[in-house]
Amino acid sequence: MGRRFTVVEERDRRSLRSKESLDIVKRLMSYLKEDKIFVFLAIFFTAASTIFDIFTPWILGLGVTSIFNSITNGTGIDYSYLIRIILILGALYITSSLFLLLRGRMLVKATQNMTYRLREDLSRKVKKLPLSYLDQHKVGDLLSRMTNDMDSIGNNMRQNIAQIISAFVTIIGILIMMFSIEIRLTLVALISLPLSGLITGLVASKSQHHFRKKSSTLGKLDGYLEEMVSGQEVVKSYTFEEVAIKEFQEINKELYQASYKSQFISGLIMPLTSFVSNIGYVIITVLGGILVLNNALTIGAIQAFIQYSRKINQPISQMAEVVSSLQSAIAAAGRIFQVLDAEEEAPVTNREDLPEHCCGEVSFENVFFGYNEDEMVIQDFSLEVNSGETIAIVGPTGAGKTTLINLLMRFYDVNKGSIKIDGTDIREIPRDDLRNIFGMVLQDTWLFSDTIFANIAYGKPGATMEDVVKAAKATFADNFIRTLPEGYDTIIHEDGSSISSGQRQLLTIARALVSDPDILILDEATSSVDTRTEKLIQKAMDELMKGRTNFVIAHRLSTIVGADKILVLQNGNIVEQGSHEELIAKQGEYYNLYNAQFDEEESA
Repeated sequence: MGRRFTVVEERDRRSLRSKESLDIVKRLMSYLKEDKIFVFLAIFFTAASTIFDIFTPWILGLGVTSIFNSITNGTGIDYSYLIRIILILGALYITSSLFLLLRGRMLVKATQNMTYRLREDLSRKVKKLPLSYLDQHKVGDLLSRMTNDMDSIGNNMRQNIAQIISAFVTIIGILIMMFSIEIRLTLVALISLPLSGLITGLVASKSQHHFRKKSSTLGKLDGYLEEMVSGQEVVKSYTFEEVAIKEFQEINKELYQASYKSQFISGLIMPLTSFVSNIGYVIITVLGGILVLNNALTIGAIQAFIQYSRKINQPISQMAEVVSSLQSAIAAAGRIFQVLDAEEEAPVTNREDLPEHCCGEVSFENVFFGYNEDEMVIQDFSLEVNSGETIAIVGPTGAGKTTLINLLMRFYDVNKGSIKIDGTDIREIPRDDLRNIFGMVLQDTWLFSDTIFANIAYGKPGATMEDVVKAAKATFADNFIRTLPEGYDTIIHEDGSSISSGQRQLLTIARALVSDPDILILDEATSSVDTRTEKLIQKAMDELMKGRTNFVIAHRLSTIVGADKILVLQNGNIVEQGSHEELIAKQGEYYNLYNAQFDEEESA
């Protein structure tokens, strides 16, 4: 249960590894183009704050020199000068902090807008993806990309942008100040910079793989949890708890190892760069002391220089943190771009000659289809359906019944052949227009966390209460709805657990009927209702099917006795077709299926 998507997940990892981190960063930054003003202001406030902060050691050094000279010369401390120094330092610190506050607001605005646009693009993309893509990816994994990965991008990018700007301005500004104080000491200090950069690059390259694996495994864990939570009844019914816990522990352990390795390896950057920086700091202190003793530098100047030598290591340490968090953001962005780069459903050029009304004539012409190209589920399938006919499709599991409906709705496209409605190939009809032709009731019922009215009205935008009640009465749902505490305003859960399975099915049928479709598809529509309710629904459906083309997939053969044509499928081929009476008279496959089911019902 937890291994079905292993191949797809591994393929995604290989695809992600093939992407260059720099390209991902460039693409990610392109989402900030619409917020240039906020980014510019963030850069300006960061630079201004950093510049003000850079001057503080130099000004503080002037005060130290003044005190030292006053003591050594015996002239007394110049308190008025020191007060001015303190006031200037206070003003610089306050201004620097104010600019940091403004920078934070600008970056929050810019990065939140970035993730907002990115999330919108991802949401639109998911709606354009073919069903085959969604079938191959866990729902939890896609949700993880839209939530966990989005949050990782927003939080890390906000910190990274600020630290990168601050580090760049700090290094340039401090180098200028250091060169102005003492060139020889500055050259000594510069030795540690390329060495620290080399260490950062080497360690980052080692940890990037583990950050990517961490994001991928987190999505895998979310997908597994989504399966387990939504399928609790099945898990408990088959006493699968111990196996589920064991599988969860395996995935959780994989996530722990990836997280541990990514954080541990990236965590080596700071202590290694700090070690290099400390060596440089010791050398500068010793040489600076010698220069002071030789009167080549003032005590305040060396004090300021030592502070600068420590400050210049701060951006190096910041960059170490940036590299670590940036890798997490890159891994998250890479997973999102995988979805955004996925192949969409083939576009359809709008045809102006398409009729406004659908008559409901359907033809399958030599259709071949397989979910995998090497394994055809439907082979050379042909069928002509006249307007207003009811076509029943029966057959064993895996015969291709639901696949035919998926092809008709263009959830999948045929590999070969064509499907036509009113003589027009459905691949030439815009998908929205095509699917508006159909009303569909799925075998697996699904309701939204909303009112009963909203769930039924979902089938027809702008549906009135009169429309909804009419559809509910036609499907015999009105009676039980009115017994609920709030009637049509009753809130139900997305899985419909607050009402019975039969009642859920009635609501989904009402949802399909309120749309007043030209072609009606019922995929095991009465599989979840009792015999009495089934008969009521069938009576209503017989009336509602008049004037429409209908496709009915059913295991209960008693519900399709009145169909105009019954198709018996085996391995994607029609082995028998005809009316109920004709097929019974043949005493073939349908005859055997019908009698076997009748005997089961009698014995029950």
